[in-house]
Amino acid sequence: MIGYILNSRSTLFWFFFHLALGAISTLTPWILISWFYFVLLTSGVGLFRRTEGTFTPLVFLIAYGTSFELLARMSGTSPFVPYELGKYLLLVLLVFGMFKGYRRGYIGWLMLVLLLPAALFDLAGETTFKNIVFNLIGPINVGLAVVFFSRQEIENNAFIETFRLMFYPLVSVLAFVILKTPELEAVEFTLGANFETSGGFGTNQVSTALGLGAFISFLFWKKKWRLTGFRWLDFSLLLLFLFRGLVTFSRGGMIGGALAIILLVLFDKANRGEVIVFRPVKVILTAIPVILVIVFTFIYADKLTGGLLAQRYKGETKGTLAGRKEKTLNVITTNRLQIFIDDAKLWKEHPVFGVGVGASRYLRDKTKGYLSHVEISRLLSEHGLLGFFYALIIFVLWTRLFLVRNDSFFHALLLIIFTLALFTTFHSAMRTYISPLLLGLAMLRIKIREEELLET
Repeated sequence: MIGYILNSRSTLFWFFFHLALGAISTLTPWILISWFYFVLLTSGVGLFRRTEGTFTPLVFLIAYGTSFELLARMSGTSPFVPYELGKYLLLVLLVFGMFKGYRRGYIGWLMLVLLLPAALFDLAGETTFKNIVFNLIGPINVGLAVVFFSRQEIENNAFIETFRLMFYPLVSVLAFVILKTPELEAVEFTLGANFETSGGFGTNQVSTALGLGAFISFLFWKKKWRLTGFRWLDFSLLLLFLFRGLVTFSRGGMIGGALAIILLVLFDKANRGEVIVFRPVKVILTAIPVILVIVFTFIYADKLTGGLLAQRYKGETKGTLAGRKEKTLNVITTNRLQIFIDDAKLWKEHPVFGVGVGASRYLRDKTKGYLSHVEISRLLSEHGLLGFFYALIIFVLWTRLFLVRNDSFFHALLLIIFTLALFTTFHSAMRTYISPLLLGLAMLRIKIREEELLET
């Protein structure tokens, strides 16, 4: 089925199909459940039969299937489609791919080994198996993704199509959020994240998905790749993703999307040669309209929220505005800094093996009971020195990607999505499919075939 979607000449049809899928999911989960398993069976069965040439089709299935994670959660498909769909499906498909022989990223094996010891004990005595899976499956998927994707070649046109497949389920999420949100004039905005404007679901996760949708919309619009088939519609989707993400009042996902867009603006394609050429004048001319679009979208959203959106992004709370609370970095980060500090204290007390997977929330001093939102602090407190080495490997992989001399725009794109994935772990830990998937895709080697670039 995925092959049929990609080979279809009408990208506009599939855009509207996924728009309708998101709309229908607000009423019943059964259409989504049926579509998910139909795609999984029709696209997955062929992978078992093929003995060679399975890498690219498997990447397509991973990108499309795991991207339904948030929509499945929002529409309540569990247990028919599991709540942690993206994590489980990603794990299964990555392991399947490794059995098919795609396992060149040997450093990923070390990452997996570093995670194991902390799963065998619990210094808090309160961690359940469900908590262990919740905290561990994300980092495990990153390790598996490094093993599977590293040093594998994929053609540039196939890489572009991978992003289009990731985009379609995000369109469904956008439709779901729009239809589930009351009239914005009737929403009572405060200085906290707003569940009404996120379709009644977790604002952090919705904001992260909408930020990714904004980035992909901008990527296809800027590079003139075929997304919906109409550039004005691609640009309109960029505005919609930005606007709907902003009014969730969840900042991390939107800052991440904006960061990726800004990084993308810094790279320019020289004609059809796919060579990065830094042209200050052209970069400025490109950056100005992009900045204006983001600023005016923000101003419009701020006006609709009575000026509260700007206050939210400034880190204000009711307490700081009333003068009862000092606006510190911890207040601005919604307690994430204090969680990080408490995790660091736990690491100091248990430096080698940490306190065990999932145990940190029960043992912290000032933030007891809170889930970790910064993955690196969770790794330090729960995995100790082994977690430090795991995090170090991720930063080494990012640094290596940054330092490699490569004039291909696609290499720059790999660096951008790695940076976006890494940033996401600083506000959403590894609770969604986005970080493991993007980190994995960033390990690919893109084979350039200029004549097959997908341009409108």
